Parts: sequence; C-alpha cells; structure tokens
Amino acid sequence: MEHLIRVQNDYDRQVLAWLRGRIGDAALQAAATRLAGARKPYLSTICRSLGIRPPTRREFAEESARAHRAVGERYLARIREILGQASPAPHA
Repeated sequence: MEHLIRVQNDYDRQVLAWLRGRIGDAALQAAATRLAGARKPYLSTICRSLGIRPPTRREFAEESARAHRAVGERYLARIREILGQASPAPHA
C-alpha cells in the first residue's frame, strides 16, 4: 500500500496497518486513488477525507505495552507451571 500512500515514519506505518484493518485494502486504495494528484497523498489527508481519526502515538504505545505484558504473563504462567511440576531432587 506504500506505493499509493506517502508513509514517512513508524507512526505512519502503524496508522496504515490500523487503517487497513479498519476499512480494508479496497476502500483505502480507492481513497488514495481519488486523492492522488501528481504526488502520493499523505496518510493524514486520507484519514481526513474519510472522516477517521487514527489513534495517537500514545495510544499505539499503550496497546503495544498491553500486548507485551500479556505475552510476558503467559510466559511467566508457563514457567510457574513447569516449576510446579518439577519433582524434588533425591537426597543422598
């Protein structure tokens, strides 16, 4: 999709992925084509034309942190499970 839309940084990439999930590739491509002149449209221009306000950088960071915590909690639960199953070592 970056061949149709001006993507300048990681935040733009996050917004693009979010937008693709929200409206789909076909609608996004149609909006980009409609707004394209001699140059690729900015992602913010596409969002404005669709009347969509993307999440802020902070909201993306919070979502990412929640996902990382969830993964960490799953790993810790599995470690606790493994440690709970360990048989005691025989004493000599």
